[in-house]
Amino acid sequence: MNWHFVGVDLGQSCDFTAIAVVERVEVGGEWDPILFGWPRIVKLRLRYLERPPLGTSYPEIVDRVASVTRSAALEGRRHLIVDATGVGAPVVDMLRRAGTGCTLMPVMITGGNIENLKRGYYKVPKRDLVVGLQATLERGGLEIAAALPLGATLREELANMRVRVTPQGREQYGEWRQGQHDDLVLAVALAVWGARKVYPNPLPGEDGYWRRMS
Repeated sequence: MNWHFVGVDLGQSCDFTAIAVVERVEVGGEWDPILFGWPRIVKLRLRYLERPPLGTSYPEIVDRVASVTRSAALEGRRHLIVDATGVGAPVVDMLRRAGTGCTLMPVMITGGNIENLKRGYYKVPKRDLVVGLQATLERGGLEIAAALPLGATLREELANMRVRVTPQGREQYGEWRQGQHDDLVLAVALAVWGARKVYPNPLPGEDGYWRRMS
């Protein structure tokens, strides 16, 4: 069985909302007599990207997200990871009522250094989301189809990501050129974070073997 993780970065009046679907697949290779185990091949595949038009109302966004999560194409277990920062909390409540058919994981993106869970909301540093996505890509743990709509825009956003240090010594991650966005990056990063949070099994570049139990 495969698993699907839907990441949603909620925009505001001047920012896009983005929806990303990441599929987690797990297959076994041939028996390795040297390591005495079956190689476990776990991959994440970016299956879908969407960026509703600017100005789309939150009720319309909720309807669209629910439509994506209820799609027959998303077989198996499904998790919905939603940006609950700022105005996101009321939208999370709307999604709960909408019946998405997913395990809902609201995330409040912070500028801090420590991840924690409180009252059903995950507080996750933006650094962890962005760096986690970049590390997964560098290890070959996330496949992005060349023909994926908005795939080129996602790659451009990734290339433009920068870190700046504030006078208080805090790191800030984002696209610092005027008029640029990072909504697609955050939607994918949320989906990847959710996949690693729920199923922390190894990805390429990590030790992943099913051992024979004695």
